[in-house]
Amino acid sequence: MTSTVLVTGANRGIGFEIAKGFAEQGCKVLMGVREEAEGEAARKDIPGNDIQVVEIDLSNSDTISECIVRAQAVYGDIDILINNAGVMIDAEYDALSEADFEKSLQVHVKGPFLLCQLLLPGMIERNFGRIVNVSSGWGAFAEGMEGPVAYAVSKAALNALTKKLANRVPENVNVKINAVCPGWVHTRMGGKDAPRTPEQGAETAIWLGLLKDDGPNGSFFRDKKQIKW
Repeated sequence: MTSTVLVTGANRGIGFEIAKGFAEQGCKVLMGVREEAEGEAARKDIPGNDIQVVEIDLSNSDTISECIVRAQAVYGDIDILINNAGVMIDAEYDALSEADFEKSLQVHVKGPFLLCQLLLPGMIERNFGRIVNVSSGWGAFAEGMEGPVAYAVSKAALNALTKKLANRVPENVNVKINAVCPGWVHTRMGGKDAPRTPEQGAETAIWLGLLKDDGPNGSFFRDKKQIKW
């Protein structure tokens, strides 16, 4: 079976490498991007013909349902969802605007929730699906909730969403929902001092998207090893 994968934030950084990695594994890839032109430019750097660009802006809830309806009408069922799109707002709590806090929650939590709400029922009905939420150690209670407040709080909420939805998957259904910490990655968001490459950051997300039927559900991973929430 050839799986269809939707990767949000797929035109650069970790998301681009995730999309490229799934294409190399023979999957049909939907590159979710805010701007079609940027997505098309990035798509040219991924070998293969089963790669399509779809516009989706997680900061605008209306575009999410519209994107999925159009994508499914043209490309069929989506088997694997990688919630990768992210924003980094550096302000601490005493300088953080309400709008920026809401944007972090929208992109990191509400957007992924709405995508799961649209796609998870079909995965359960078809008895196959993989959802990977790209989170961060900055959103882990076990690691002290470091990092800017909007980023840390929204990633912690994404972790909670991961666990809650995974718990709703019936035991006999082949659907896996997990979260991944890619580490500190050299991207526009991570900065030039980050020690890890985007390829390294993408590796575990790809692995979780291609999990075998007996793979884990409802866990948090870094470098393919389970870590604490």
